Amino acid sequence: MKKFLNLLVAALAVFLVTGCSDDDPKMGSLTINLQLPEGINTGAITDARYEIKNVSTGTIETYTDASAIELRQGLYDITFSAHYTMENGAVSMLRGAKTSVEVTSATSSISLPVYANIETDDFVIAEIYFTGSLQPTGTQYAGDKYIVLYNNTDHVLYADGISLFESQFMTVKKYDYTPDLMSTDVTVEALYTVPGNGNDHPVQPGEYYILCDIGMDHKTLNSNSIDLSGANMEWFDESNNPRFPDTDTSVPNMDKWYCYTNTTFSLHNRGFCAYGIARIPVGKDQYLKDYYYEYDYNMVLPTGTYPMSGKGYRIPNTWVVDVVNCSIESEYQWNVTSPALDMGWTYCGHVDQDKTRYFKAVRRKVLYMRENGIPVLQDTNNSTADFNAEVTPSLVEQQQAAVDVNGTKCTTLTWDGVMSKSN
Repeated sequence: MKKFLNLLVAALAVFLVTGCSDDDPKMGSLTINLQLPEGINTGAITDARYEIKNVSTGTIETYTDASAIELRQGLYDITFSAHYTMENGAVSMLRGAKTSVEVTSATSSISLPVYANIETDDFVIAEIYFTGSLQPTGTQYAGDKYIVLYNNTDHVLYADGISLFESQFMTVKKYDYTPDLMSTDVTVEALYTVPGNGNDHPVQPGEYYILCDIGMDHKTLNSNSIDLSGANMEWFDESNNPRFPDTDTSVPNMDKWYCYTNTTFSLHNRGFCAYGIARIPVGKDQYLKDYYYEYDYNMVLPTGTYPMSGKGYRIPNTWVVDVVNCSIESEYQWNVTSPALDMGWTYCGHVDQDKTRYFKAVRRKVLYMRENGIPVLQDTNNSTADFNAEVTPSLVEQQQAAVDVNGTKCTTLTWDGVMSKSN
C-alpha cells in the first residue's frame, strides 16, 4: 500500500508540473529598428523612451533600449519619443508610433518610422464636444456641438485664417489607400475658415475661441441643451435639400471652403474622425485647384474584395496647427494622421452607439498655472496623454446646464473636466 501511495504521489506531481506548464506565458523577442528622418544623427539623440502597451491587458512597459525585448506573445501598441539636439543647439522632439504589432514565439523585428515633432506657436484645441445632448424624451438633439480653441502662448494670437477640418478617413476603418499621403498630408472632408484681414479677431493669452454648429440658445428648443449664442463663429451651410435646412444666426459665419455633404455638416457624434485646425497659406480657389486628392482602396467583405475609390482634399502636415484623433476602444483601428501630428487618440464612450457618451466632451489637460492664474494646457502631440476623456463640457459647467437626459443640473466647475476651479 505504501509503495502504491508513493507512486500515486509521484504521478500526481508529474501531472501538476506538466499541467501547469501549459499555463506558463509564452514569450517572444522583439527588436525595434528606428527609421529616422533624413539628416538625423543618432549620436545627437537623447532620452529615448519606448512605451509598449499590451492590447489585451492594457499593461504598459517602458524601455530605453529596444534590442531583443522579451515580451509575452500577443498584440502590442508601440510609441517612441526622444530629444534631438540640432547643429544650432536647439532641441527638438522625435516621435513614432505603431499599432497592433504581433509578437510571436520567434525572434522578430519591426521598422518604426520616426518623425520630427511639428511645433507651432499658435492655438491648441482645448475641447471638442461632438456627442451632443439628448432631449427629455430621450431623442438625440442636433445643433449644439462645438470646438474650443485656446491661446496657449504668452502673446496675442489672431483667429483670422484659422481653418477647422474633419478628416476624410475614419479611425474605425483601416484601408490601404493609394496613393498613401498620410506621412505628409491630412485628407479632409470638411473645411471651414475664420474670415478676416489678419487682425480682426485678436485672442489674448489664456482666452478661448469657440467654433460651433448653430450659434443660438438651444435651451429654447431643448431644455437639456446649452446656450451657444455667445460663440465666436459658427459653421453654416446653404443646404440643397429643403427638408434639411441650416439655421443662420447672429453669430458670424465661417467661410465654407469644402464639405462632402450637400445639406448640413455636423461633427461625428461618436467621434470616429480626427479634428484639427490649420493655417492655409494660399487662397480658397488655389487650394481647391491644387490640393484635390483622389485615391483607391480595396474593401474586403465576406462576399469578396471590392475595388473602391474616393475623393477629398489634402492639407500638408506643415500647415496643421493642431489635430486630435478621436475614436472608441471597441472599434479603434488606427490614427488617420501622421504620428508627427498626433501619437494618440481620445474618446467619449467605449462601444459603438454607447448611450453614455451624450453630454460628454474631451478636454485638454492643464499642465500648470502661470503666476497670473492663466492655465497652460498640456500639448505633447499625444491625444491619449493630453486629453481628459468623456468629461463634462465646459459650457455645461459654466451654464449649470443638464448633464443627463433627466435634466440633472451641473454643479461642478473645472479647468479641464477634472481640475477644480475652487482649488
